[in-house]
Amino acid sequence: MTTPEQFTYPPDYATWPPYQQPYQASPPPPRRRRTGRLVAAIGGGVVALALVGAGGFALGWAAHPSSSAVSSGSSSYLPFNPGTGSDIAPGLGSGSGSGSGSTGDGSTGDGSTGSSSAGATDSQVAAVAAKVDPALVDIDTVLGAQNAAAAGTGIVISADGVVLTNNHVVAGATSITVTDIGNGKSYRAAVVGYDRSGDVAVLRLSGASGLATATLATSAVQAGDSVVAIGNAGGTGGTPSAVGGVVSALNQSITASDESTGSAEQLTGLIEVNADIQAGDSGGPLLTTSGQVIGVDTAASAGFQYQSAGGDGYAIPIATATAIADKIQNGKASSVIHLGATAYLGIETTSSRAYAGATGPVVLGVVDGSPAETAGLTRGDVITSVAGTKTASATALTDTLDRYHPGDKVKLAWTDVSGQSHSGTVKLTTGPVG
Repeated sequence: MTTPEQFTYPPDYATWPPYQQPYQASPPPPRRRRTGRLVAAIGGGVVALALVGAGGFALGWAAHPSSSAVSSGSSSYLPFNPGTGSDIAPGLGSGSGSGSGSTGDGSTGDGSTGSSSAGATDSQVAAVAAKVDPALVDIDTVLGAQNAAAAGTGIVISADGVVLTNNHVVAGATSITVTDIGNGKSYRAAVVGYDRSGDVAVLRLSGASGLATATLATSAVQAGDSVVAIGNAGGTGGTPSAVGGVVSALNQSITASDESTGSAEQLTGLIEVNADIQAGDSGGPLLTTSGQVIGVDTAASAGFQYQSAGGDGYAIPIATATAIADKIQNGKASSVIHLGATAYLGIETTSSRAYAGATGPVVLGVVDGSPAETAGLTRGDVITSVAGTKTASATALTDTLDRYHPGDKVKLAWTDVSGQSHSGTVKLTTGPVG
């Protein structure tokens, strides 16, 4: 699996986030067909997948230096509010922010394994790609204070511009531009909602209509089935890349963590395939040889790697992904589903520590002008509670903050390096997409 380098540069603009220049689409390159296969490694591999929490964001998937994030101007965090409608919760906003990348700590599997089938043939791959490409989108984001840009893939599930993708594809975005493969047009996008624990996000494209939509499978996938994976491999845009493979196992689990927040999530029930899923493919479809979507490619992002020889890609079963997407579109927030803009505290944290009688995530850094700085948080502080809820770990802190939105006021409690206890109320601002 190829892992592209993440480029970052010190900001050279006066305000944050950076201004985004108007999107300039480039002519699509010829189709890239990847015929190589990865050796199946069922379980035991160590992976790293970008998952993020409020107050930080992940490096993303296929990332590139941003030439559009160098102006000294200021701009809104995301280009528009998705508004209201029969399938969109009212009042949903948009998000933005800053943070850093992620590392993973394990891969396990308890499902059945597949056969050694050669997988989809080149002619099948070509036929599926021709059928499905028009229902896909390339997703390009600006990654806030990192002065970087990144790219991934999405699946059009509604002709009026509703797109299904991974949460980690849009995590940390200060603006999102989506290019529809079917009509070649570019749209500004807002995040309707996301489920970080399920790694699913739903986008709404501004002004889109009449888009081609993907056909979603209704029958269950089986180990040994031939499959085709399509996506924006390498984040280069244009005509998607397609590759064949085989379902090597079902019901797989991987654990992923975010370095900026120290939080960790476990993705379960995944489809494991030996198709050569690459960085940039995240959010793209895993398909049957008849062109029906059976999964959303997820574990393929910058920083995604195995510490064992060989390795497979993973996909969220489409029934799981659409169940989450339906709740998001129907405005059903929950302990794991966040609707609209992401609240921002403005800290970088690490895993839980215990000293001076306090246990909780440790503050590694505080963003200038952020709510955290206003409250008086500094490097080395241990956050012990948010709004009266104990935060014994970085994951607990992230989950607690996810219940809130920009403008909400919450009471923080923390202990400094000398063991002195503090508390204060902060007004959360608009932060990075979850």
